[in-house]
Amino acid sequence: MHPILFIVFLPLLAAIIAGLGNKQLGNVPAKVLTTGALFIACALSWPIFIGFLTGSAEASVIPVLKWVQSGAMSWDWSLRVDSLTAVMLVVVTSVSALVHLYSWGYMSEEPDQPRFFAYLSLFTFAMLMLVTANNLVQMFFGWEGVGLASYLLIGFWFRKPSAGAAAIKAFVVNRVGDLGFMLGIFGCYLVFGTVSIPEILNAAPSMAASTIGFLGYRFDTMTVICILLFIGAMGKSAQLGLHTWLPDAMEGPTPVSALIHAATMVTAGVFMVCRLSPLFETSETAMHFIAFIGACTCFFAATVGCTQWDIKRVIAYSTCSQLGYMFFATGVGAYGAAMFHLFTHAFFKALLFLGAGSVIHSMHHEQDMRFYGALRKHIPITFWTMTAGTLAITGVGIAGFVGFAGFYSKDAILEAAFGSGTAVGGFAFWMGIAAALMTSFYSWRLVFLTFFGKPRWIQSEHIQHAVHDAHGHGHDDHAHDAHGHGSAAEEDAGESTDHHDAHAHAAPALGVSGPNYDTHGDGTGGYHPHESPLVMLVPLIILAIGAVAAGFVFQHAFVSEGTGEFWKGALVFHEHLIHAMHGVPTWVKWAPFTVMALGLLTAWYGYIKNLSFPKAVAEQLGPVYTFVYRKWMFDELYNAIFVRPAFWLGKVFWKVLDIGVIDKFGPDGAAWVVARGSTYAQKVQSGYLYSYALVMLLGLVGAISWVIAG
Repeated sequence: MHPILFIVFLPLLAAIIAGLGNKQLGNVPAKVLTTGALFIACALSWPIFIGFLTGSAEASVIPVLKWVQSGAMSWDWSLRVDSLTAVMLVVVTSVSALVHLYSWGYMSEEPDQPRFFAYLSLFTFAMLMLVTANNLVQMFFGWEGVGLASYLLIGFWFRKPSAGAAAIKAFVVNRVGDLGFMLGIFGCYLVFGTVSIPEILNAAPSMAASTIGFLGYRFDTMTVICILLFIGAMGKSAQLGLHTWLPDAMEGPTPVSALIHAATMVTAGVFMVCRLSPLFETSETAMHFIAFIGACTCFFAATVGCTQWDIKRVIAYSTCSQLGYMFFATGVGAYGAAMFHLFTHAFFKALLFLGAGSVIHSMHHEQDMRFYGALRKHIPITFWTMTAGTLAITGVGIAGFVGFAGFYSKDAILEAAFGSGTAVGGFAFWMGIAAALMTSFYSWRLVFLTFFGKPRWIQSEHIQHAVHDAHGHGHDDHAHDAHGHGSAAEEDAGESTDHHDAHAHAAPALGVSGPNYDTHGDGTGGYHPHESPLVMLVPLIILAIGAVAAGFVFQHAFVSEGTGEFWKGALVFHEHLIHAMHGVPTWVKWAPFTVMALGLLTAWYGYIKNLSFPKAVAEQLGPVYTFVYRKWMFDELYNAIFVRPAFWLGKVFWKVLDIGVIDKFGPDGAAWVVARGSTYAQKVQSGYLYSYALVMLLGLVGAISWVIAG
């Protein structure tokens, strides 16, 4: 039996048992079952990946069962295993296994642990179904599966109104993208007569010059299909326009953020474009569109990340930005570089999210970085692992010498964009360089605000709760509240950045209400942050190793060898682009390092050297800063264009159409007629014989009159 069957179905089996068993099964058995299944899947995935890495493995398709047979339309449920699948297998199972283990500590106070771990395993199964799909319908099955599981996970603390709203928002925005994906699948079946991915990719070049009728006009067939498919990727991978769900998804528990934003759901769109790369290669217009959207996304999200205060939201916008890099890499034809960045990004982004969770755990569930400071001595392992993740995402390294993961993958993307020689490639390169500068700034800003400077803890409402309880003024129920079961303050934690002055850059200026127990006068109030338990630190250490080593260990297989031998035809590999990357000018190779250093120095100056500098810059920029801080007003715009009109229309249908017309002339009207008729009938049924005789006489007279008249 092929190991891929165990890899895919063990998480499903564990999810079913843990989900149905729930509290009757118990916390520990549910955690052991789901976590054990994921570690087994991870252990089976790495040999498959190494087999393709060493050249000893070949692509194969493992049938599972007959699925649909209806006339000429048929498709089976089968699992495709090639080098592209192998990369995704190790990414998904490794990150998911570590997130499961991490959740043992982070969710230890949660009463609904079996449900949480069942959702995690269900999410992993859906993602594995997506990446092993051999036809578009099976891919769509996994595509919708991760959407469902993400809805359940984001809204896990369903008693929090903000969590429920965020889950609905993620679900609705993704449905918009999924409509495009469905239309793309329908278009593929219409044009190619099949949903089999290999058959579609083989036939795609022959349809390159054809046109198709769409919305009353004739369009290039491949352009229409590719753009529709990419709209699906825009929703799932949070590209500009369909990105608004991603930051709000921070309402879910931190392990969920790591799982969704690092290696699984958000990378589904990148994987889909790479899997269908021969199809996308047939439309230059679609490729340019993908590169343009990706470049704009990486720049937009980086600007917003520079202004956010919630530690998880900074990392969320960072994810959005990094996905933009991956997409503009695919748009210029550098699919190998896109997958390489997806691979390295999984390690350092999961590390940063889980590290942020460790910080939040140590700071009594406070997420606002303005209330941190000087934590490096209190939580040293978290500090060093997050520093490794920051070095990786900012691409620290020197050409010709060893560097961290992002140094290899991000630089490869920028060199490919420049080396493509196209106008959109040049645009993407400069947007990517600007985003790299801002990535370095907001990443080091996060580190400096969190781990350096003076303690600003006592200004936090959460820390004041902890100090209050430590002084014996009540039982510590706040940790339970912080998990979404009753604290009004915590219910708005995901939106905490919006409740503070956009121009306030120093925690003491926030004027947090409540008693001040800062008897020590050092900003700590006597609160002592604690390092996370070992079960949370082990995943951080393992991911830190990946963030450090994944770049230089795997760069040759993914990108630099120049022949695409590793990919074995699983995606389009342009050798000429690799040669163009090696031949770019020296200043192009040094540009990412230069802007990284500039961003680091700017963050150091503003948050270590001269603390008044950020506030002065924000006041100088004025409306521009507010515009960026408010996320380019996308939420307000969508609220005005879509949300309010939709609610207004719903109210009209409800009050006017449903109640005023349908109910009035339908069920309510019929009920009124029956009720009124029964009232009159009741009066006729008097019970007196002469009344009945009179009615009979009148009836007889009426009948005779009718006959005579006739």
